[in-house]
Amino acid sequence: MLSARVPVDEFTTPDPITTNEDTSIDDLRLLMEEHGIRHLPVVRGDTVVGVISDRDVRVVSGLTAMEKLQVRAADIMAPDPLTVSAATPLDDVAYAMSEQKIGSVIVNDEDGRFLGIFTASDALNALIEIVRGGGASAPRAG
Repeated sequence: MLSARVPVDEFTTPDPITTNEDTSIDDLRLLMEEHGIRHLPVVRGDTVVGVISDRDVRVVSGLTAMEKLQVRAADIMAPDPLTVSAATPLDDVAYAMSEQKIGSVIVNDEDGRFLGIFTASDALNALIEIVRGGGASAPRAG
């Protein structure tokens, strides 16, 4: 049987695309489309202060052009996102995401610095790899 104690950093997207609190709605949408992402960490300096999902952007995309000019990333981000250590077991992270009904968590290294983002898509990729026997805790041939 496979161990479920794989650390989350093995499936974390490292150095993800980020934005700042002052980014406009149209720029957020373009950034997400250009990079094919659905979750965007919002940083202030080296600290993640929020996360914006594609759903957040879609909700405000229906505003008039004048209204959209008044809205910035800080206005629509989910503040204080769930943050975990890189060593946190994958199953603990997936459980927390499921319980809190969130699509991403911020992953920090052992010193508390921003390492990456772990999303529901990353969780599905981890599941596929582990079930198919390619995960870090799976027995390896040779």
